[in-house]
Order: sequence, then C-alpha cells, then structure tokens
Amino acid sequence: MNIKFVVVGKLKEKYFKQGIAEYAKRLSRFCKFSIVEVPDEKAPESLSQAQMDQVMQAEGDRILEKIKDREYVFALAILGKERSSEEFAKEIKDLTTYGHSDLTFVIGGSLGLAPEVLKRANTQISFGRFTLPHQLMRLVLTEQVYRAFMINEGSPYHK
Repeated sequence: MNIKFVVVGKLKEKYFKQGIAEYAKRLSRFCKFSIVEVPDEKAPESLSQAQMDQVMQAEGDRILEKIKDREYVFALAILGKERSSEEFAKEIKDLTTYGHSDLTFVIGGSLGLAPEVLKRANTQISFGRFTLPHQLMRLVLTEQVYRAFMINEGSPYHK
C-alpha cells in the first residue's frame, strides 16, 4: 500500500518535521509513506477574488501534476465530510480491500484548493470547521493515518 500526501509549501518548523518523521517511521510497517511538496504561489497579503482564484489555480495545477489516474484522492477541505477516527480507519480498510492500494491526501495552501483539485478528488475530508495552518494539518493527518492503521490492527494505541 502507498500513502502519499501532496501538499502546498515547504515545512519549515523543526517541531512539525520531527513529529511527522516519528509517525512516518511508525507508518513504515504498514505502507510506503511519502510527502510531495509543491511550491506555494507568492502573493501579497490582500488579494482580489480574481487574484485569489489565480493563486489557487496555479497551486492546483501543480498539485494535479503529482496525482496519477489510479490514485484514490482525499482532498482536505473545510466543507468536506467529517469522520470519526473509527470511520476513517474503516474507510481505509475498505478501500484497500476493494483494490485501492494508492491513497493520496491533498492539503492546499492558505487559500484552499482549486475547484479542479476538488473535482479530481474521490472524496473530501474535513477535520472540522476550524481553520488550521496547513503545516499543522500535515502532522495531524499523519497521526490520523497512523491511528487508522492501529485501529484496523486492533491495537490499544487508539484508547
């Protein structure tokens, strides 16, 4: 099984890198895990709607270049479907049971994801209506993917 994150921007904070590295190491017994970073689009603080659309379009094009046709794509979107950890674990288990061995998770930049990326996604997932920095979401998502594998294994980690 392959788990890939396609994310916008570079991770700079050492503490996030360390946390992700720890969960990536733990995940290695279950899957091949990778993170693909695409450059974020440089933009001034205050943007018109047209400028925001251009930024999301440029980032979206970069994201879509990193996704293959056979990949099952989860787009992280504030309006996506919220799942419990158990529901998420079952979804991953069911996907692998029915032949999806390449799961890709997409985390957009500060403006979100382009409509084309959301359209390409097989499903949208939300971690609630909070706005969280995308760097933090990488860590949270990595932990939740690990938790899903531990739930599916019947491990006490989840308790």
